[in-house]
Amino acid sequence: MLLTIATRESPLALWQAEHVKALLEAAHPDLEVALLPMTTEGDQKLEGPLYTSGGKGLFVKELEKALLDGRADLAVHSLKDVPVHFPDGLGLVGVMAGEDPRDAFVSPTYRHFDDLPAGARVGSASLRRVSQLKHARPDLEFGVVRGNLQTRLRKLDEGQFDALILAVAGLERMGLAARIAHPIDPELCLPAVGQGVLGLETRLNDSATRDRLACLMDAPTAERIAAERAVSTHLNGGCQVPLAVHAVHTPEGLRITARVGAPDGSELIEVETLGPADQGPQMGVSIAEQLLADGAGDYLE
Repeated sequence: MLLTIATRESPLALWQAEHVKALLEAAHPDLEVALLPMTTEGDQKLEGPLYTSGGKGLFVKELEKALLDGRADLAVHSLKDVPVHFPDGLGLVGVMAGEDPRDAFVSPTYRHFDDLPAGARVGSASLRRVSQLKHARPDLEFGVVRGNLQTRLRKLDEGQFDALILAVAGLERMGLAARIAHPIDPELCLPAVGQGVLGLETRLNDSATRDRLACLMDAPTAERIAAERAVSTHLNGGCQVPLAVHAVHTPEGLRITARVGAPDGSELIEVETLGPADQGPQMGVSIAEQLLADGAGDYLE
């Protein structure tokens, strides 16, 4: 049996697709897995903030077309890049075990975010990151940096920025963990929905592919992702809004924390709840409603 994975052509996306290919072929000796590398609209539109260009859906549209027309059977995504709504016939059929969900402070000069002097220039393409970090450090200057990891790091090394804020998981997957000065405490910058998790999208009626993917699923990760995405879905969130959601398993149950921030960092609204892990989606909707009651709608618009 041949299974084809649609993937972006960035080094990180190719690594993720190759990782899934290796796991599937190891679990199913009769399975041949091929990659279908594609350039997405999001990879081509590199000017300005992503939220003004159409959002993170630009990174998945071409892959979803390949799924719908049968050129591919599976798309592997960094889950934080996956919109909350899917085209008819497609869906997120599983998530793999999560890696480090935190953001990374990357700088060749400064060892800690707190060490940045007033006026230092920090690169990030994320409203979520900027709104939270501006709230903590309104004296810093934030600029948009786009492109793959290697492009962003080159801009840092060329002196265009004093520091970058990137995802720990992406740097680790690419063998670039040494570039991390320190992981950022979620108390300072709460992660994005699904950060550090790989999501698997396929045709909902493709039972053969779904059966093959079962070996990759991770139930605890799926529980917390269901909670995080419930918040985002209820708020119609994405990279276009400064929304952060992070769920963690604790001995007492699933703890979900969500924040919505003013884009200029002037205000952060935070809601947290704790409850049974199998009630994650319901708790997520409740958190979303509380955020709206606390005024988050002004920033989500």
